[in-house]
Amino acid sequence: MIDEKAIEEHIRGILAALGDDPEREGLIDTPKRVAKMYTEIFAGMQYTNHDIAEMFGKVFDEVRVSGNNVVVMKDIELFSYCEHHLALMYDMKATVAYIPKGKVIGLSKIARICDMVGRRLQLQERIGCDIADIISEITGTEDIAVILEGYHSCVTTRGIQKTNTKTVTVERRGKFLEDAALQLYLR
Repeated sequence: MIDEKAIEEHIRGILAALGDDPEREGLIDTPKRVAKMYTEIFAGMQYTNHDIAEMFGKVFDEVRVSGNNVVVMKDIELFSYCEHHLALMYDMKATVAYIPKGKVIGLSKIARICDMVGRRLQLQERIGCDIADIISEITGTEDIAVILEGYHSCVTTRGIQKTNTKTVTVERRGKFLEDAALQLYLR
């Protein structure tokens, strides 16, 4: 469970450490607002991949699918926060593809999985791996690909400050590793 009171106390301390007065008019409610924001944006930290699979695991297993079907969702918007700097990963988009094995997951569930996985402190590479693990647990398929592209404020606004640098990560499993024709779906 996220401890909002502890977050409030720490934010007050950070404000003071930055040399500002946490009791001044503009900052007096900032610790409470930040605690509520953190509860929302880090909601995924309260759940394991298995928990998320159970939350969004509704499948349609009486759907007739041939061995040639590929399900692809593109441009799923999400965000996350880098675990190294607590910096925002933004303008992120996911492409999730899988080959059904007798059952399919609702399309809105794929987007919800991406959203919930993003709401954790982590690395972009892990987001793709976690999404693939959850989709695999729900659908029973190992034939999955997850592509993520986005900007990291730890690169764009601090350190090297390369404002147009986009990071792309690709998690491919099963037939997506072996079959070159499947790569066409991922573009």
